[in-house]
Amino acid sequence: MMYAPPQKGIINDTQQRFFTKVFGWMFMGLGLTSVVAWATYITGFIWVVMPVAMILMLVELGLVWWLAARLHKLEPGTAAGMFLGYSALNGLTLSAIFAVYNPISIALTFLGASSMFGFLFVLGLVTKKNLAPMGQALMMMVFGMIAMSLLNMLGAWMGWLGQGTNMMISLAISYVGVIVFSGLTAYDAQKLKLMSQHGFASEADEGRASVLGALTLYLDFINLFLFLLRIFGGRRD
Repeated sequence: MMYAPPQKGIINDTQQRFFTKVFGWMFMGLGLTSVVAWATYITGFIWVVMPVAMILMLVELGLVWWLAARLHKLEPGTAAGMFLGYSALNGLTLSAIFAVYNPISIALTFLGASSMFGFLFVLGLVTKKNLAPMGQALMMMVFGMIAMSLLNMLGAWMGWLGQGTNMMISLAISYVGVIVFSGLTAYDAQKLKLMSQHGFASEADEGRASVLGALTLYLDFINLFLFLLRIFGGRRD
């Protein structure tokens, strides 16, 4: 009988340990966001949050960019704490979805987003195509989407846009958002795979990198879920 050498897996043991940490932090972040969002809604605290929701969103936007730039310099425990703090803050603003969409629609969209995310993540791991150029282009599109969303909200608030126009622009941004964050999920999976390929200089470096990876994938998933919800979500009567 001929001996067949064992096949190499998609990732090595070092990468497997790294991704276990990444997804551990990511799931903790998502869980905390979900609990805070639901608790904010059912306790009625949402009506305290809603008047300052725009301010909170801007704070979140600034915080996430600051975290992405500074996480590699923080102690692993501090980095993890700040990530979980951001996840809780995000839960406050996301509580609004429970006031707008019915719970079954939210649950089904969450399952759909989870399936898409899982498929795209694995695709990013197994593809041999270099996704870096695509990732850079998609990041530029994210900035464009943020600018368009802010202008759309400002136009609606100032009365420059009719309700129909505002909704049409929002829907168009949502379709583009699904495409953009689908691509970014695959790109970020490949980027994390390459980053962890040769291991890390220290356990602290691996800890910081795992939190940064969790933040990246958390943002990919949350945005994919929200854009899908805006397209397919059933609103409350």
